Amino acid sequence: SRRAAVAVAGSSVITRSLELEAGLSDEQMEAQIASEEDQYIPYPLEEVALDFQVRGPLERNAAWCEVLLAACRRESVETRQEALELADLNATVVDIEPQVVERMIGYLRPSLGVLPEHAVIAVVDIGATVTTLTVLAGDRPVHTREQVFGGRLLTEEIQRHYGMPPEAAELAKLTPETLPHDYLPEVLEPFLDLAVQQVMRALQFFFSSSRHDRVDLVLLAGGSAPLPGLAERVEAALGTRTAVVNPFTGMTVAPHLDAAALTRAAPGLLLAC
Repeated sequence: SRRAAVAVAGSSVITRSLELEAGLSDEQMEAQIASEEDQYIPYPLEEVALDFQVRGPLERNAAWCEVLLAACRRESVETRQEALELADLNATVVDIEPQVVERMIGYLRPSLGVLPEHAVIAVVDIGATVTTLTVLAGDRPVHTREQVFGGRLLTEEIQRHYGMPPEAAELAKLTPETLPHDYLPEVLEPFLDLAVQQVMRALQFFFSSSRHDRVDLVLLAGGSAPLPGLAERVEAALGTRTAVVNPFTGMTVAPHLDAAALTRAAPGLLLAC
């Protein structure tokens, strides 16, 4: 397949929830949004990529519907298209990361255990250099925030501590049993403490900037999510149930695949799934 989907970061996208008449065609909605879009978008319109999605009728009045408007600078889309073209791939979908997380958590919801009807779920995606917090309330994204922190810090500390090249350090991080006995107290535990601080800081910012004062579940994603002890430390610090996400839950795995390797990689593939 040469078809691919990519997503732009939530921090680069402006989203607005609009209320429009339910009986309008897509063309009529597009025309109405176009006539008012300068009210919602603080950029010159010629620099903007824009789209909308009908999310369903309003609960209080079924004659009107909720429409999600999304816009970002064209350069955010074009850089991803160019990267795909270098790999001889065609971008058929350019999505938005918080909406991608929303779909995946909706798919995984039956496997997440007992939750309140309008549960508040925090998804913490710890990437190589950036950690992204996406909070869903009632299955809709209500908050997204990025901060500079990621698993590369641990890789670099393994390199420094044991004199390893980058590739070997990255592999060792995934197979800690191959490292000396001092890895846990000297290298891993300080990183885990720092990771917990970052999660706490991100959630405190969410609480201070929203009407919410709690979350019902924390899901850890990203390459560093399965580090031994991380989920337990976050749960102890927050007093909130915390789990490592597995986006392959409910999927059939082909027998020729390395199931153990797939399980290790799974939390980092949430957005890709």
